[in-house]
Amino acid sequence: MEVLKESGQREVFCGLTSIVWLHRRMPDAFFLVVGSRTCAHLIQSAAGVMIFAEPRFGTAILGERDLAGLADANAELDRLVTDLLARRPEIRTLFLVGSCPSEVIKLDLAKAAERLNERLVGRVRVVNYSGSGIETTFTQGEDQALTALVPLLPAGDQRQLLLVGTLADAVEDRFLTLFERLGVGPVLSLPPRRSTELPPVGPGTQALLCQPFLGSTARALQARGVTLLPAPYPLGVEGSRRWFETAAAAFGIDPAHTAAVLDPLVARGQAAVAPHRRQLEGKRLFLLPDSQMEPALARFLHRECGMELVEVGTPYLDRTLQQPELDLLPPGTALSEGQHLERQLERVRAARPDLVVCGMGLANPLEAEGIATKWSIELVFSPIHGCDQAGDLAELFARPLRRRASLAFA
Repeated sequence: MEVLKESGQREVFCGLTSIVWLHRRMPDAFFLVVGSRTCAHLIQSAAGVMIFAEPRFGTAILGERDLAGLADANAELDRLVTDLLARRPEIRTLFLVGSCPSEVIKLDLAKAAERLNERLVGRVRVVNYSGSGIETTFTQGEDQALTALVPLLPAGDQRQLLLVGTLADAVEDRFLTLFERLGVGPVLSLPPRRSTELPPVGPGTQALLCQPFLGSTARALQARGVTLLPAPYPLGVEGSRRWFETAAAAFGIDPAHTAAVLDPLVARGQAAVAPHRRQLEGKRLFLLPDSQMEPALARFLHRECGMELVEVGTPYLDRTLQQPELDLLPPGTALSEGQHLERQLERVRAARPDLVVCGMGLANPLEAEGIATKWSIELVFSPIHGCDQAGDLAELFARPLRRRASLAFA
């Protein structure tokens, strides 16, 4: 499959956005962004937390004196962390999150984390990672956070399955029940639900990625001896079935038993997708690069919903992680990596697709031009993994088409 590689102006959120789902996953952790007021406004708006709430994230705002080098930013950071922990003694892991401003002024948060760990040993673990949006897209914030955790994972030789990537708790509970019924286990997760309960890893660990944007984390785990199981991602009925079958095969489970467990789920998922397929079938789809979930979504929407793929764009194409998805795309699919915004918008306008999956910053302008859109960021916030969620996933794409049809009728 030929890939059009592009570079130029981009339209993406930064990695700080990932804090919105990571802080919900680990309620004993706190994410402290070292950045500007713009950083604070971004995560406050994205998370929708009211000012009188007690969120598990915040921003240490760099002022003009910090940016000009007139104040000791490290001393201010130490003071702020001391005040934070006095107010929130339940914090067990503190993530210091770098931003564009902190990186521009060369504030070494890795050394700050080391210094704070020495002072807070036995009380709080301090971890550093970058959420800067200078050269990354928004989902890579989770990748950086998990990569920072990998060196802290204890060593373990037991045979086990590791699920890598954040899932909604209800979805993960269903997955764990399914693995138990299949006879696959023990099953652990990264990130864990409690930041202090990090899973052990070693040569006996086999990992299944839940999200396709965790390339750095996957390579860090492989360096620890973990075996990565290549599989499509659990989006839609087909992807979910192949994902579970990959784990079952790796653990030597009888294929007949695997089929007996999965077949009823597959039938239920296909029935849930069917009414939305009637609305999506034959519609032309253009996916602009934003989250790295684009190949998996394209596979689902083409194979299970009957949509025609005009172009599938992705910000980065990691073939180690994406090849199982690429193998399921139809021959001749137009695939692009990277972004040159103006050229891609020219292709969108020329093709006039029925639906464009894109970032929020592009949605309103395209809607104004008469093109239906779907926010790609909503697909990260929503529980869409697994056969049980396949109907909900299809409905997310059918909804904007129904809305546009209703507006046209009105």
